[in-house]
Amino acid sequence: MIWFLRIVFLVILVSMLAVTSWASSLVALWETPRSVVLHPWFIATLFDTYFGFFTFYLWLAYKETSTVARIVWFLAIMLLGNIAMATYMLVQLFRVPADARLEAVLLRKK
Repeated sequence: MIWFLRIVFLVILVSMLAVTSWASSLVALWETPRSVVLHPWFIATLFDTYFGFFTFYLWLAYKETSTVARIVWFLAIMLLGNIAMATYMLVQLFRVPADARLEAVLLRKK
C-alpha cells in the first residue's frame, strides 16, 4: 500500500507542476478575466478547494507537533494547494518503510 500511495502522490505532484507550468506559460494568474473570477461556479469551486485544503491541514496539524512546521505547511498549502499537499504526503510516505502499515503514515508518532 505504501508503494501504491507513493506512486499516486508522485503522479499528483508531477501533474500539478505540469498543468500549473502550462497555465502560467499561457496567462498570468492575475490576468484571469473578470467574468471568470466573478462567475458563481468559480467562486463555489474556490470555496470547495480551500475548505478541502483546510481539511487536509487539520490532519497535518494533528500529525505535526512543531508549531513552526504547522505554520510553514499551512502557508505552503494555502499558497500552493495540491502541490504542497502531495509533497507533504511524499515526505510522510518516504519516512516509513515500504512494508509499513498505513497507520504509520496517518497517525502521530508517540
